[in-house]
Formats: sequence, C-alpha cells, structure tokens
Amino acid sequence: MWWYMGYRSFGRFQQSTNDAFVQADTVTVAPRISGYVETVLVNANEEVRAGQPLVRVESRSYTSQAQQSEAQIAVAQATDQGVVAQINEQNAAVRRAEADVAAAMADAAYARGEVARYAPLISDGTETREHFAQLRRQDALARSKLTQVEASLEGARSRLKTLGAQGAQARAQIKQARAQLASVSTDLASTVIRASIAGRIGNRSVRTGQYVQAGTRLMSIVPMNQLYVEANYKETQVGLVRVGQPATVEIDAYPGVEIPGWVTSIAPGTGAQFSVLPPQNATGNFTKVVQRLPIRIALRRGNKASELLVPGMSVEVTIDTRSAIDDGRQDHLHARAAKALPAQ
Repeated sequence: MWWYMGYRSFGRFQQSTNDAFVQADTVTVAPRISGYVETVLVNANEEVRAGQPLVRVESRSYTSQAQQSEAQIAVAQATDQGVVAQINEQNAAVRRAEADVAAAMADAAYARGEVARYAPLISDGTETREHFAQLRRQDALARSKLTQVEASLEGARSRLKTLGAQGAQARAQIKQARAQLASVSTDLASTVIRASIAGRIGNRSVRTGQYVQAGTRLMSIVPMNQLYVEANYKETQVGLVRVGQPATVEIDAYPGVEIPGWVTSIAPGTGAQFSVLPPQNATGNFTKVVQRLPIRIALRRGNKASELLVPGMSVEVTIDTRSAIDDGRQDHLHARAAKALPAQ
C-alpha cells in the first residue's frame, strides 16, 4: 500500500534513462597560416587559460614580408611628399603665368588702342604711314605675345592637374601598402597560436618541426568548467519534461555518487532527424520504432564529484517531472475560470 502511494505521488513522475553521456563544447585548435612548427608550448592534458600561447609557428618569412610592406609605405610616402613639393612649385608657376597673361593683355589693349587712335590721321596726312605701320606691327606682336603667355598658363595648369593625379596615385599606393602591412601583421601575430577559451588540452597531435597547413587540427581544448549531460529519452518519456525541472545524475564510474542538475533545453527534433541519413518512413514497409529525444542537463558546480567528470563518460539521468503536473492543474483552473466568465 505504501509502495503504491509512493509510486502514485512520486515514482511515476521520475523519468530515467541510461542513454546519457557527459559532453562539452570542445574547441578545435588550428592555425590560420601555414608553416613549420617552431615550438609546442603545452603538454597533453595540461590546463590552459584563455589567451595562453599554445604553439609557435616559424615567423621569419612573415617578418620579412612585414618589413617589405613597411619599405613600400616609406617609398610611397616619399613619392607623395615629392609630388606635394612639385605641386607647390607649380602653383607658383601658375600664378606667374597668370601675371604674364595680365601684362600681355594690357600691352595688347594699349597697342590696339594706339592703332585705332592713329588710323584716322593717316587719311589727312597728319601722321606718316611709316609710324602707323610701326604701331600695327607693335599691335601684332602684343597679340602674339598674349597668345604665347595664355598657352604657357594653360600648360602650367595642365601640369598642375598631372601632379594632382600623381599625388592621388601615391596616396593610393600608401593605402595599398598599409593594407598589405595590416594583412601581413595579422599573419605575423597568427604565428603564435593562443587558446581561445580556458580548459584542458586533449587530442594533441602537433609536434615540433612539423609542417602544418592552415586549418589543420593541432589539438582540442575541453572546457572542463562547462560540462553538461546529454540524455537521450524515449519519446514516450518526455510528455511531462520541462525546462528548469530538477534532475539527478548518477555516474557509472563512481557507483552511488549523485550530482544534482536541471534541464536546460530540449532538442527541436529526435536524433534520427539530425542523422546523416534520416529515415524515409514513407517508402517501403514500415516498422514503428520508439524514437529518442536529446535533453541537455546542466550540472551544479561546486560538487566534488563533478570535478571528476570528463566528456564521454556514461551516466544515468533521472528527471523529476512533478512540476509539469502542477502547471497542468493551473492551466485547468484557468480554463474553468475562463468558461465561467460571462460572454462579452
């Protein structure tokens, strides 16, 4: 009798499975660049902190590339400074040519005015034809000189535009060289491979002197302070499982040891749906198989037993689903209250 009452009030709400394993979001360590490994700075199974150097790749080629980019920047900057000096000089030349044009225009206007003033005096003999011919010759020379200095001014302005284009080209070369230097500096910094998270080194395969390609797996970092359990429950067991419900984890390696935890998430599909070859039940004969749904269990830290866990260990998980019954009762009461309200 007491057993039955205990089962009705407690036991039937405890959902257990032994299809559960300790997991961790392991980070793979791989280089961004290719090269020969100069030094391996960590040992297998060693604890590391975030940012700690793990592997050093030979950096001489990347150092020389960085120096070459710096030299290109210096050359481009010197070219730009030379162009700036030439532009300043050419601006002075343009101003001088503009002054020459103004003077030539004044001379041409004066000569044209003299011709116009003396032209009526030729007919009545007041002025000699020789003097008038000299005035016309001076007018022609003034107009020719004006055309010449205007051409010089146009050439000076064109030269100024050419120098401006050369300056823009030099500045573009500076930007290009700086971009190359930034890229090479990134590669140079990547010759020292650092830990992206804190954890323990596992599956270390890199050796000193080994040539590694970019993206080659060198080792893994297991975040030992972020372990969790993935329990694969039958679909017939998860009807009352909710996020936040308490759970108990029993470790196969340590009989009798229990670690408290709670449900943090429920997978959006069964394991079969995310397999490489998902089942196609609409073809051929069909045999119904109970599916399993992965449920993530967080482990309560501070427990000494949890410090002994490593990913891959087998555990047995029990979830207390009684809170779902309370939620169902509340939903039922709300539904009854809603029905009792008068129609609006």
